Amino acid sequence: MTDFEAKKAMIEVGKRMYQKGFVAANDGNISCKVGPDTIWTTCTGVSKGFMTQDMLVKTDLNGKVLMGSQKPSSELKMHLRVYEENPEVMAVTHAHPPVATSFAIAGISLDKAVLPEAVVQLGTVPIAKYATPGTQEVPDSIAPFCKEYNGVLLANHGALSWGKDVIEAFYRLESMEYYATILMYTGNIIGRQNELSCKQVDDLLGIRQQLGILSGGAPSCAVTSSNHHDVISYGGNISQDGSIKGITPLVRPSNKDLSCGCVSITEKQADAEAANQVKKEVIDEVVRRVIAKLNE
Repeated sequence: MTDFEAKKAMIEVGKRMYQKGFVAANDGNISCKVGPDTIWTTCTGVSKGFMTQDMLVKTDLNGKVLMGSQKPSSELKMHLRVYEENPEVMAVTHAHPPVATSFAIAGISLDKAVLPEAVVQLGTVPIAKYATPGTQEVPDSIAPFCKEYNGVLLANHGALSWGKDVIEAFYRLESMEYYATILMYTGNIIGRQNELSCKQVDDLLGIRQQLGILSGGAPSCAVTSSNHHDVISYGGNISQDGSIKGITPLVRPSNKDLSCGCVSITEKQADAEAANQVKKEVIDEVVRRVIAKLNE
């Protein structure tokens, strides 16, 4: 990217990070490589949602300021270490997305094969050991992961991602948060996960290689597939009859030909009321489980 293109992309990504709630106040930082040994980076003490181009700083790969009147973020050392360890990286993003950060705080890496997109775009996301923000401990903690992975969680801190440009680095950050959210819902709220089989994961890794993504590693997988059958009733807390306890199963549509418009208004209203009741019961059950989980 040219200087102008890099700065424009960084401003846009900063706004998206802020709007999505990935950062609060002045949290987070972004950098983009524009030459063999030069980058643009965000300055300290500025909200990523309200940045202007004059707030960005150009430095060399040693952190020396080449252009700009602001002071670079204290976490610039973390970005510089990624560029040092992996010369193919052209941009780095760091933020505190709530769910992914919660996994980092809990010490749970993102390493289950539940989403094809996560397997292809991310692979696995490890957790680097805790280091005090702004110190040399942080770049030292992430160094082992910069070549083999596409991002890393920072213990009790947040998330870090990188890519061939600012947009890809941000997309990976966004994918990490979505991946973590799905794992939270299926593993901690619904209480059931059907992991992809190792054969299914191998097929996805083949697709990833065709896309030119050579890093990320392979998440854990199931020996045999558990998703090769259509599911009519809910999975999860299963009763002997195959239904989920405490939730009314979905009402299957009748064989009436609705396209002719011959169904009475009363029948339509009854169907709508029944569907709304099912939705309400499902929502009530999910809320009950969340509250119970929080009270444990």
